[in-house]
Amino acid sequence: MNDQPNPATTVCFLVSIDDQELGAFTSCEGLGAEVVLEQREEGGNNTHVWQLPTRLKYPNIKLGRPITGDTEKVARWFMSMSGGVTRKTGQIAAMTAEGTVVARWGLADVIPVRWSGPSLNPDSPKIATETVEIAHHGFLEAKGGSN
Repeated sequence: MNDQPNPATTVCFLVSIDDQELGAFTSCEGLGAEVVLEQREEGGNNTHVWQLPTRLKYPNIKLGRPITGDTEKVARWFMSMSGGVTRKTGQIAAMTAEGTVVARWGLADVIPVRWSGPSLNPDSPKIATETVEIAHHGFLEAKGGSN
């Protein structure tokens, strides 16, 4: 019998940009990479089309959570871009409910793209949430060991 915890079960994603902690997020979408293919048809060869790899493409990452005190950290990070965009390194760590790190991803050349705050309406009260969208130029070796 396997004594390892279920690695697919995560509760939060701890996010940091350089050495600045942005806090824990409850959702993370867009971690991935895609090889862009260029198709070439060879004259006289009607059996297939050549698919040639050209470059790697990385989608934006969307992070979501209920509003917390860490929301101010995100606002400060966005405001730091008003004097000019500086690309930074980032890290996302997937954690279990017990705080054990399941996986880490290092990100190269991170810049903030969008922040969406909550819709506040007293007629339909619900949990106030925020979404942060970041762009990056690829993966790096993640820092840190297992907690």
